[in-house]
Amino acid sequence: QVQLVESGGGSVQAGGSLRLSCAASGYILSRYYVGWFRQAPGKEREGVATIDIRRGTYYADSVKGRLTISRDNAKNTLYLQMDSLKPEDTAVYYCAASGLRRVCTGVCPAPRSTEFDYWGQGTQVTVSS
Repeated sequence: QVQLVESGGGSVQAGGSLRLSCAASGYILSRYYVGWFRQAPGKEREGVATIDIRRGTYYADSVKGRLTISRDNAKNTLYLQMDSLKPEDTAVYYCAASGLRRVCTGVCPAPRSTEFDYWGQGTQVTVSS
């Protein structure tokens, strides 16, 4: 049974940093296309960052240069380092895992939530101005 357990959310002031973690069990992160989504109140869920099996990445334009996705294969854990946070980053963040063994040609395309089969429970990130 696949489980994704997120941690690391919280409340910070604008300009601050957080690191989200997603520990996987019953699933090997390095073998599949995985990523992070977020959903703010009243808005649709959006793909924030993804990483393919060769560590090719995608970032939404709104987070480029501030958020970094990474993967520790030994710990089977996915991370999202969040720096220079803005109030508009406030949302519930979800770790997502697919059954796709994707290798992106160049930059990975914008992710669609329908591509992902497994989801974490979500962790709240609140950024105050």
